[in-house]
Amino acid sequence: MAKKVKTDPSRQPFQYPLKRQFQEPDWRRLPGYKAVTAEQWQSALWQRQHSAKNLKDLKEVFGAHLSDVLAEDILQDQKDMATMSLLIPPQMLNCMNETDLKNDPVRRYMIPMFSDRHIEWPNHPKASRDSLHESEMWAAEGLTHRYPTKVLAEMIATCPQYCGHCTRMDLVGNSVPQVKKHAFKSPPKERYAAMLDYLRKTPAVRDVVVSGGDIANVPVAQLESFVMALLDIPNIRDIRLATKALQGLPQHFLQDEVLKSLERIARAARVRGVDIAMHTHVNHAQQVTPLVGKAVKKILEMGFRDVRNQGVLLRGVNTTQKDLLELCFMLLDHAKIMPYYFYMADMIPNSEHWRLSIAEGQKLQHDIMGYLPGFATPRVTVDVPYVGKRWIHQLADYDKVKGVSYWTKSYRTGIEADDEDALTRRYEYLDPVYTLPPEGRAYWKQEAEKLTAHA
Repeated sequence: MAKKVKTDPSRQPFQYPLKRQFQEPDWRRLPGYKAVTAEQWQSALWQRQHSAKNLKDLKEVFGAHLSDVLAEDILQDQKDMATMSLLIPPQMLNCMNETDLKNDPVRRYMIPMFSDRHIEWPNHPKASRDSLHESEMWAAEGLTHRYPTKVLAEMIATCPQYCGHCTRMDLVGNSVPQVKKHAFKSPPKERYAAMLDYLRKTPAVRDVVVSGGDIANVPVAQLESFVMALLDIPNIRDIRLATKALQGLPQHFLQDEVLKSLERIARAARVRGVDIAMHTHVNHAQQVTPLVGKAVKKILEMGFRDVRNQGVLLRGVNTTQKDLLELCFMLLDHAKIMPYYFYMADMIPNSEHWRLSIAEGQKLQHDIMGYLPGFATPRVTVDVPYVGKRWIHQLADYDKVKGVSYWTKSYRTGIEADDEDALTRRYEYLDPVYTLPPEGRAYWKQEAEKLTAHA
């Protein structure tokens, strides 16, 4: 005889249904937006024109909610630590809790404060500007060929918003006191032509991620022309358009011109039998609002196969079971965005306070299992230098004292065609030093001194 099933959500570590409401925060509660009309708010042009670019803009938006102490904290970070300049659309500012900006999760990664950083270990000793070595693998300028069958096409080096943890801080955005940005040498038309020429000559490639920067900053006619050219290449079977603006500036994707262009792209993809999807980047449940859901609905109606989320695990933002599952359910239930990946943050300079250890990432993967449908359970993923994406439990070995995990692969990247050891070598990913036991911290202190001496 079957046991009587008891369903008491309060006995579960995570409770569903969610208590969080799916609603657009009233922007008029913020001092800087008191007089903003609904028509203005829904305008992509207005959003871009009124994006916050500096501390003065932030003070105008938040008023007294942004105290002098917090303002000085932000200013110090901009002067001494930030790898990205400030650029935040009103839509994203409106997702922040103005009454507790210090602890707000969206603020923590979009507007870093100096006091957020780890004092002793702001950098891993082996942090690097291009931590994934993407530019080393350019088959043409901006075209990274890391995997045998897949490439990344960086169309532009700007975004409608700049995230503090940006993995492409080497290239993307404006130069800041800590980082003089690299720049594309060729004009867009030449770069796109070179990318397409390479793909026509490389039939092994079937999958193209069109990214940047952010495709929302590519003039829509240029984006359509490039994607249509991809569709003319017989070996291309999958195309993914990458944009954080779907959350940060959903108004962009609600413009008639943009929607008509996306519809033409989707129609052409169907005729060719090519799967086309959109990837976005949402890190906290607060950011999932009806305007985001409306934009996604339109994109799916245009004929896109999926809209998928690729978030980044950031300490203090989304690294608890509750925060991660709440985000996934908000995406899935309300915005029809598929939870796909959550990346471990990359080893770029001044990012250590955000990063987790491999052990912490493995625990998070464990803690979210069993709640979501299998097809919508995101993979916690490590982007291993010179390797690429690996699921968090795929490591070959793990030295928890030194915080070194070892990874292998079954393919050669674009720069390893003649490397006999590429398939047998073990590649390293490194935990934040402050998460290690005393002997591990002592080891990396010595290594840091050696690296400084040889610099």
